Amino acid sequence: MLSVIRIPAFNDNYIWLFHANNSNKAYVVDPGCGKSVLNFLNDSSLELAGILITHHHSDHTGGIEQLQLANNNALIVYGPASENITGLTHPLEGEQQLSLEFIEAAVDVITVPGHTLGHIAYQIADKLFCGDTLFSGGCGRLFEGTAKQMSASLGKLAILPTETEVYCAHEYTAANLKFALVTEPNNLALQQYIQTVTLARQHNQATIPSTIGTELAINPFLRSDSEEIKAVVSAHFKVEKPSDLQTFTLLREWKNNF
Repeated sequence: MLSVIRIPAFNDNYIWLFHANNSNKAYVVDPGCGKSVLNFLNDSSLELAGILITHHHSDHTGGIEQLQLANNNALIVYGPASENITGLTHPLEGEQQLSLEFIEAAVDVITVPGHTLGHIAYQIADKLFCGDTLFSGGCGRLFEGTAKQMSASLGKLAILPTETEVYCAHEYTAANLKFALVTEPNNLALQQYIQTVTLARQHNQATIPSTIGTELAINPFLRSDSEEIKAVVSAHFKVEKPSDLQTFTLLREWKNNF
């Protein structure tokens, strides 16, 4: 079994630390802040064995150097080979399966271009570490990729088992759901989820992880085939009968300025 621990960083980042229940050797995903990770480790019995990076943005990579210095430069650091990331020891090209020391489950590397061109996600058993590709109720901005690429990337994640836990890198859920409700106001699952998220945030509780099943039910960027969403997008942009991809593209454009 795998244990996952949330380490908050900056204003709304989550750094994810995971380890096997029978081991004190841990890995972190997207350590933008090395100090946050070190502070946690100093108060725990865990030791860091390696780092997994999803993409090159500094709020996901900024702690690599500090963590290496604190560990005698002995950490294994995985990440996308096609992106400019200082400190990678094991650059990854394409989709593949990794075997991590001290972790019994295999790690599936999934290419998910869109937010950045080389963005990757890591699936370990029923847990998905997806960086800034899929958020609860939303998806990442298209800083480098196209809407078509992002839609295809989200499509890869959407077919994972519904019980898959989604560990994204930011606490954006409440803001995302405000937009989602505008696009699909009659979605009962969305209305109920908003109540759950609102209560959690009122008590300063995290809304992550979500699950693939939840996102399929409430996330407009996984629901561009919804007739209600298409009708709302059609009215907002004054376009007739948008395709699924056009609906997705216009949703992302709308969300950028929401």
